[in-house]
Amino acid sequence: MYFVPCMYPVHCPHYMDMPRHEFARPPAYGAFSQGMNGMNTAPRYNFGSTDPISIKDYGPQPFAVNINEAAKQNNTYRTALWTGPHLQVTLMSINVGDDIGLEVHPDNDQFLRIEQGQGVVQMGPRKDQLTYERQVTDDFAIMVPAGTWHNVINTGNVPLKLYAIYAPPHHPFGTVHATKEIAMAEKD
Repeated sequence: MYFVPCMYPVHCPHYMDMPRHEFARPPAYGAFSQGMNGMNTAPRYNFGSTDPISIKDYGPQPFAVNINEAAKQNNTYRTALWTGPHLQVTLMSINVGDDIGLEVHPDNDQFLRIEQGQGVVQMGPRKDQLTYERQVTDDFAIMVPAGTWHNVINTGNVPLKLYAIYAPPHHPFGTVHATKEIAMAEKD
């Protein structure tokens, strides 16, 4: 009979040489239930939590969040979740039949990820020449190069929930636009 070592500490609590990575501290070596110095170092994350996420701008401090849940929980047109000197994350909720609005960011690359709903993304070199069009739904990622005109239209029957990453940041720290109309009024 051959000895097969336990490769996963979750299933083998006495395996001693497997690094364990946790969010709260650097990797530790040791038993799963007790780490170095006999301290309890079991993971401290609560995957099944239904507690609401406090949606506000946490930047530029270190921050970790279940982005899927935060995006689905957000009910504002746009709220900055994290703003740093080189990057910004915003949550967006687009009403049924509405859109983000045709826009261009000359100095910002943008990443958008759909977490709920379905829509159409349009992009192009000019506002009257949107030559790129794709259907998007849950788990789709959209990359918008700086200087590209773009729009995302909600074609589904539920609010389109997504998050956007701007590099560099595009909106002021702490931005909250409850509605699209408020966001458009601030642009002017």
